[in-house]
Amino acid sequence: MVKYIILILSLFFFQTLKASEIVGFPKVIDGDTIQIKSYKIRLEGIDAPEIRQKCKKPYLQIMFLNFQKEYYCGQISKKKLSQKIGNKPIKCILFGKDRYKRYLAKCLKDKVNLNRWMVRNGYALAYRRYSKVYILDENFAKEEKLGLWKGTFIKPEKWRKQN
Repeated sequence: MVKYIILILSLFFFQTLKASEIVGFPKVIDGDTIQIKSYKIRLEGIDAPEIRQKCKKPYLQIMFLNFQKEYYCGQISKKKLSQKIGNKPIKCILFGKDRYKRYLAKCLKDKVNLNRWMVRNGYALAYRRYSKVYILDENFAKEEKLGLWKGTFIKPEKWRKQN
């Protein structure tokens, strides 16, 4: 009897795990949001600049003077995620939903964690308010001056409040 209960629970658990994954070819909405079929998915634990958000990056350095120019960092973030995914299917492991009813997920292309890749390369920040998972990756990008960290920017969460 115990064996049958364990078998039934195992099957139920397997079905639950299988149901909590979405696999497909994504449409990239922005640097932290994608859509697969009718599922709108927010990359869990990261925060990317908004599409209309401008940041600054150095373009000229003369002795001790640094000149910066504005660029649409949210568009760059989206572009880098799109390029990383390419025309390949991805797998997203769902953790729940956010207040906008988007699925929260860790998404993988082959074995690459796209959430981590975005933060580690400086195209998104660790969203510390909701997760501590990607803080070391953000520190790496900051130390290496990658992506956003090459220049100056307002954190996406603060930018959203101001705009």
